[in-house]
Amino acid sequence: MIGILGGMGTQAGLDFCNKLAKLNAGKLDQQYPMFLLYNKSNTPKRPENLKKYYNVLKALVEGCKMLEKNKCKFIVMPCNTAHYWQEDIQKKIKIPLISMPKEVYKHTKKTCKKNSKIGILCTEATLKTKVYNKYFDKDFNLISPEKLIQKNSVNKSIKFVKMGKIKEAEKVIRPAVKYLIKNKCKKIILGCTELPIAIFAYKSFKKIKKSKVFIDPNLLLAEVSLKKYKNL
Repeated sequence: MIGILGGMGTQAGLDFCNKLAKLNAGKLDQQYPMFLLYNKSNTPKRPENLKKYYNVLKALVEGCKMLEKNKCKFIVMPCNTAHYWQEDIQKKIKIPLISMPKEVYKHTKKTCKKNSKIGILCTEATLKTKVYNKYFDKDFNLISPEKLIQKNSVNKSIKFVKMGKIKEAEKVIRPAVKYLIKNKCKKIILGCTELPIAIFAYKSFKKIKKSKVFIDPNLLLAEVSLKKYKNL
């Protein structure tokens, strides 16, 4: 069984579950993967608690241990910023916790030439904690929007998704996307799990999967999870 530590935010966790289901579309009920979603929405806010590291770590470990006790074979966290705590969480649980940024890096390495410009749209906390830079800096040039665009475009889009205002989120993220394309980025990582919801608000699932520019970490994590599940 796949363990999903959600609630960071709730929309992102449900988006991950939906993508797991879409990847199995057309199959019998019994052929869908078994998974357990723990929507741990009481986890302290990650961006505001970077300095209170152990408060967040405690909550994330509690969530993972609950999934572990319920016979999950591995765990995923549909939240990019939460991976700042990934290594310390892994030390305190017995089952694997898949690293979303690492899987995105492995995917990018297969599809892009070394030293390519790779754009990233994410929270300021994800930028600050360098959860993607940790993997990408040795092989790629990771580019994020300038501060004003980050504030007025990326941050607002994420906030709108959390509020359920998807149409507004899709509209406000456009300047950030244009900035990265103008800077000749080969790929754009949607490094906050709210952002694929905004970017692909009015496109079919097939278009998401076929996108040549955007990398959706939630979709990629769902694909990796499904492959791992089938090999259990």
